[in-house]
Amino acid sequence: MQLRDLERLYDYNRWANDQLMPILERLTPEEFTREVGGAYGSIRNTLVHMMSAQWGWLGGCGGLKRGPRLNPDDFPTLGSIKETWDRIEQADREFLASLTDDDLERMVVYPNERGEARSLPLGELMEHAANHNVHHRGQVSMMLRMMGHAPADVDLLMYWGYKHGVAVW
Repeated sequence: MQLRDLERLYDYNRWANDQLMPILERLTPEEFTREVGGAYGSIRNTLVHMMSAQWGWLGGCGGLKRGPRLNPDDFPTLGSIKETWDRIEQADREFLASLTDDDLERMVVYPNERGEARSLPLGELMEHAANHNVHHRGQVSMMLRMMGHAPADVDLLMYWGYKHGVAVW
């Protein structure tokens, strides 16, 4: 893995999140917090989980520390999520800019859910942190459909078309 690969993955992650925002902005407050299922119940809770996990891995890898997991109740609006997520994404970019390809091989020790020490290379943990959001964006898209809203197409193919300025589909 090379640093430029991680930078591309984080750029895609930001782009994909940005594509969802205009649709999410149309939700009523009730829709935003409605319990519709999935691991985190609502769109708001899922977004906060995504953001909290991204920040948690950043801090665990040596970047900006998060502290305790983020609480969805502290983010009553999409605007409050966007404000915090912008800071996290800026911190991600700054952290990635401080790394070299060799840094990506450094082993990082982190606790699992049971508090047991585990370790993986820094690059693989950062890759996981960005890729983790792909799964949950899919959940958010399903929740949007369940409420009658059409989600954005955030497939990687669409991102490459955007980056190259060409139609891909």
